[in-house]
Amino acid sequence: MGLFKKKSVVQSYDKENKKPVIKASICNGEQVAGFKDIHTGKIEEIMLIKSPADLEKFKAMYGIDEEIAKEY
Repeated sequence: MGLFKKKSVVQSYDKENKKPVIKASICNGEQVAGFKDIHTGKIEEIMLIKSPADLEKFKAMYGIDEEIAKEY
């Protein structure tokens, strides 16, 4: 029983140099959400996506409204 709701803190990321992506495995279907550096192509993995709810949580954490691209 909780009387107080935990505040959701919106974290930030470098929107000029990074874009949100989902890295998906072709073999086992595992999906990891993170940010790709648009200059180097390196992906910084943030969290494992097991369900659509996890994806919504990731979007809410970083204030992302647009569709996130998948990379294989």
